[in-house]
Amino acid sequence: MSYFRGSMVAIVTPMTVDGAVDYAALNHLLDLHLHNGTDAIVTVGTTGESATLNYDEHCAVMKHCIDYIAGRIPVIAGTGSNSTREAIELTQSAKDMGADGALLVTPYYNKPTQEGLYLHYKAVAEAVDIPVILYNVPGRTAVDLLPETVARLSQIKNIVGIKDATGKLERLAQMRELCVSDFEFYTGDDATAIDFILQGGQGGISVTANIAPAQLSKAYHAALDGDAELAHALDAPLQDLHRDLFIEANPIPVKWALYRMGLIEQGIRLPLTVLSPQHHATLEAALNKANLLVSH
Repeated sequence: MSYFRGSMVAIVTPMTVDGAVDYAALNHLLDLHLHNGTDAIVTVGTTGESATLNYDEHCAVMKHCIDYIAGRIPVIAGTGSNSTREAIELTQSAKDMGADGALLVTPYYNKPTQEGLYLHYKAVAEAVDIPVILYNVPGRTAVDLLPETVARLSQIKNIVGIKDATGKLERLAQMRELCVSDFEFYTGDDATAIDFILQGGQGGISVTANIAPAQLSKAYHAALDGDAELAHALDAPLQDLHRDLFIEANPIPVKWALYRMGLIEQGIRLPLTVLSPQHHATLEAALNKANLLVSH
């Protein structure tokens, strides 16, 4: 069976300028995704500022998204932590709320061994009966979940896939060769996403989808259909965005882009700050190229 596929948004957590979660803006963003072809919502992942929400807020935002979407498309909850016990607690909360799956980033900062990573994910999957997606983003976590470890984890029945944000397409080929046949592969690297899908991936969990949901959904589905020419043509106007949305640490640029598009306030929590003024013109140019900027 296929668990998740297509364009999945790593949705931001909108905030007011004083840093409070802006649920009205979140509802508006969720409506945009429902109406523009997004295939799944990933709530309170790292793009959703999971690192700066406290435990109660984390659970509240997850529950809000699950309740608001109400089964119309899947909701995958970000439940990763560098504490295995906390990851289990968050994942259990997500299951109790009705999440369709859980996305768990590799434990960051404490740099576990490959065996530690294996045992971490095994413990979560065995404690909570929910589809679990591994998430490897070594550029942010200082730890790399290697293909051989992914292959071991793929044998655990409810570990169903991986979000790979290394941007290394050769990794996909390695993992596909090593993992069980029904294991799924989602890219977390917008710049290489089309090629990732064309080479056998089931979709992507995207930052760019926050601001270009319709365009990205069409491009991903063209790739899933095997139409490489159409997929690349649809993705071409977004290439500058794929790059410039990381001009400062994610989610600083994407939140500023959503603000510039009139969709959210400029709320973000320390230690993250609003996008530096010297980058505004660069990001505006990328938005214009993608035909996304509305004047206000």
